[in-house]
Amino acid sequence: MFYTDYKLQFPVRVETPSPVFARALQQAIGGVEGEIRVAMQYMFQAWGMKGLGSARYRDLLLNTAAEELGHIEMLATAVALNLEGAPLELQEEGAADAAVGSIMGGRNFRQFLSAGLGALPVDADGVPFDMSHIYASGNIAGDMYANITAEGTGRTLATRLYHMTNDAGMREMLAYLIARDTMHQNQWKAVLEELEAENPQMPVPNSFPQAEENQEFSYAFLGFTADGAEPPAGRWSEGESVDGKGTFTTRAMEPMGDVPTPPAPRPGTYPQTSQLPDQ
Repeated sequence: MFYTDYKLQFPVRVETPSPVFARALQQAIGGVEGEIRVAMQYMFQAWGMKGLGSARYRDLLLNTAAEELGHIEMLATAVALNLEGAPLELQEEGAADAAVGSIMGGRNFRQFLSAGLGALPVDADGVPFDMSHIYASGNIAGDMYANITAEGTGRTLATRLYHMTNDAGMREMLAYLIARDTMHQNQWKAVLEELEAENPQMPVPNSFPQAEENQEFSYAFLGFTADGAEPPAGRWSEGESVDGKGTFTTRAMEPMGDVPTPPAPRPGTYPQTSQLPDQ
């Protein structure tokens, strides 16, 4: 169950409205790096969390998901404020042409046509967020690694938006969102550290017996360079493995299988006659 008190999580103000920046802000709402993505990711991770010892982590995820819903509200408010005063007529901007006012000033027409000068659940190109980037595996360590990545890409986006604008109000809002991304990266890493204190978390899932995997390749860096070139060397190619369960090695990879023989076409799939046997 969710509640609202009708107040913004953080003040949102715009000194110089910009329809172009309103479009850019859509990426932070409905882009793959945006707030819809992390809000839904944390919700579904929490709802799918299993195990009696996971209650604290479930609550952590739900609290953070609620915060991210508030971020969507802030950004939607910012979009609307940036669209205030935007001319509704096209003749004025398009008269000078220059590729019709650089496609009418780089704006997203659907913010007017579909939303009446409001935000949409889309990215900066108007593509709806389709939930295909929601990662909720049911494995707590795997999900925490995914969350760190989500917050890292989200923070990168927010810093780019900060760079794009000189509006003091927008920079104030973005500075807050950037700070929250800093916290969220740290809190997900803290969960992993807490879990690591109990037992090693890698490889994920750590519940699968490694004796059943092909351990010849568990810690071997495979080089696929051509013409005898040396594979890239680094921390990953020698010494103790990161999980402390093996030793890194390097080997130039050579084919271990034969040339595949494709099966004959099935009746009814209607291949060309040259694909049929005995032709």
